[in-house]
Amino acid sequence: MTWDAELDAIGLLCPLPVLKARKRLSALPPGAVLRMLATDPAAHVDVPHFCNEAGHALVGIDQEGETIVFLIRKGG
Repeated sequence: MTWDAELDAIGLLCPLPVLKARKRLSALPPGAVLRMLATDPAAHVDVPHFCNEAGHALVGIDQEGETIVFLIRKGG
């Protein structure tokens, strides 16, 4: 899948990955996809919850070594 923007949240702890994702998504048009990289294990819970609450679609989660890769489609 392709994405429109990327956010490197590697090394950041809760709640910073979600806060940075919220800010980055606010600058994108509805339907755009943000690829977010994170290493905080809490992101497995925090990011899906954030997407559900904010009206975004979590379209993918993958693990690349220590890094969790989220694909988030901005709601509109």
